[in-house]
Amino acid sequence: MRIALAQVNSTVGDLDRNCDAVLAWTAKAIAAGAKVVVFPEMMLTGYPVEDLALRTSFVDASIAALDRTAASLGEAGLGGIAVVVGYLDRKTGLRPRVGLPAGAPLDAAAVLFGGQVVLRSAKHHLPNYGVFDEYRHFVPGDVLPVFRIAADSGEPVDVAVAVCEDLWQDGGPVSLTRQAGAGLLVVPNASPYEHGKGTERVELCLRRGSEAGAALAYVNLVGGQDELVFDGDSIVVDSAGALVARGPQFEEALIVADLQLPAANSQVTDGDCAADAHDGTTMTIRRLTLPPAAAGGAMRQGAGVRALWPRLDDLAEVYGALVLGVRDYVAKNGFRSVILALSGGIDSALTATIAADAIGPDRVHVVLMPSRYSSGHSVTDAEELVKRQGLQARMIPINAIVTAFEDELHLSGMAEENLQARVRGMTLMALSNAEGHLVLTTGNKSELATGYSTLYGDSAGGYAPIKDVLKTLVWDLARWRNAQAAAAGSDEPIPENSITKPPSAELRPGQLDSDSLPDYAVLDAMLDDYVEKDMGAAELIASGHDPALVERVITLVDRAEYKRRQYPPGPKITVKNFGRDRRLPITSRWHEPFAG
Repeated sequence: MRIALAQVNSTVGDLDRNCDAVLAWTAKAIAAGAKVVVFPEMMLTGYPVEDLALRTSFVDASIAALDRTAASLGEAGLGGIAVVVGYLDRKTGLRPRVGLPAGAPLDAAAVLFGGQVVLRSAKHHLPNYGVFDEYRHFVPGDVLPVFRIAADSGEPVDVAVAVCEDLWQDGGPVSLTRQAGAGLLVVPNASPYEHGKGTERVELCLRRGSEAGAALAYVNLVGGQDELVFDGDSIVVDSAGALVARGPQFEEALIVADLQLPAANSQVTDGDCAADAHDGTTMTIRRLTLPPAAAGGAMRQGAGVRALWPRLDDLAEVYGALVLGVRDYVAKNGFRSVILALSGGIDSALTATIAADAIGPDRVHVVLMPSRYSSGHSVTDAEELVKRQGLQARMIPINAIVTAFEDELHLSGMAEENLQARVRGMTLMALSNAEGHLVLTTGNKSELATGYSTLYGDSAGGYAPIKDVLKTLVWDLARWRNAQAAAAGSDEPIPENSITKPPSAELRPGQLDSDSLPDYAVLDAMLDDYVEKDMGAAELIASGHDPALVERVITLVDRAEYKRRQYPPGPKITVKNFGRDRRLPITSRWHEPFAG
């Protein structure tokens, strides 16, 4: 039987557009000869909807959109293919109580066929870690839907449906799939990107397919949503444990696979139940036989059918996530252009390059704002980058503005240094208000971690493209992007001097980052252990970090929490970003104990 995975980009709250996408991609699946097409988790509403799930009007709109989509498929002559699509539903019959999400929302999936909604179910396992707050927003589902459909041979096969986290947790739908005797388990997902997660997903699909005794089709959302980036990378494995199909990363696609599936077992009955030993709940099998119907187009290996896309290397993968995050944040929030401060340094150079790749250089506005402490190469390196990439640039020297403030405020020391950053931030925000640009901040994760940023200065803006990128990775990405351009016979977008010169905020004469921060290679290794791995002081020292440096860095990181709370959102690429992942109190008297 031929199946199709519609790896598409939905937008939170744009129900009409998302419904239209279901119709368009279903038509493509039919043209490719598929009998079943699977869309991502909560396709009709977008994901994550967060507290919109608690709004009665939004749930009502989602349910209505599902019915409307089913009817539209039938009216368009697309009703002869089984369409598995995610949406937002509610569980009825539950009495309101403290701790129960208002309205009992469900992270649901439905099967559409013949112009009707023929099966409804919901995610059983609700994640409540990392970026997920699903116990806040949903109640668990307790049904495993199984639909019986005629394969290309005419023999009936059984297809079960689970949703995202149901695959990541033991028990529940995966175990019940084996009991149900289904030959195929399809899984709509909205699994956010993290560097290196792709290998983990493949291993998971192979393991769960074996546990379910079935082929497994995992379709993932693609696109940016605030700080989350969904990378696609959809997967199909057969019951023998072989990888049959895998979709591209960071782009929409229809992934098509032909699977040899066992004939349905007529001895397995509807309504069988199984207790989940892992969470103490009971799930029920709900089975439906779909009437005979032609899927539409004849089976053709051509017509755009493709099963295996090449993998991106590590740096290409990270860069792709950053570009997609910026592109979708700009587009989905209605901005026409972006603006940022271009200093000639590596952080602003990489940020500008990501933005240009995301939305085009003609829509990227940069402002050169030299001060009395700016070196000559700061301006020339920035001007060279503008020339190479064709950005929209202007120069606004800030000396006179800074002097006007100083004459009135009589500042010195750090207050005087930070004034320059705040004048730059104010200038960008003024231009944003006047011209409608989205302001991009240029701080990296190493700086955010240690508080090496100025509130209402370089932290002022609407989106932070490299917020989750450690400084050493900033350099690696810049070199990678230049190498890609050179390999393609194009000019390298980032001047070599921006990459090789010592980093500096240039807020005082001769200032370098190394005056107040450890070497970035040393710092980043420690930040990875402290921030992403949650090591305490004793663990950091035991793992080989210098004790004096451990105390210094922990103090810097902990004291800067209030700054990070006020920093703009930016694309998540690591296991633990500053934002939805890492949630620590601003006000805290806890200090890590230091041995010795």
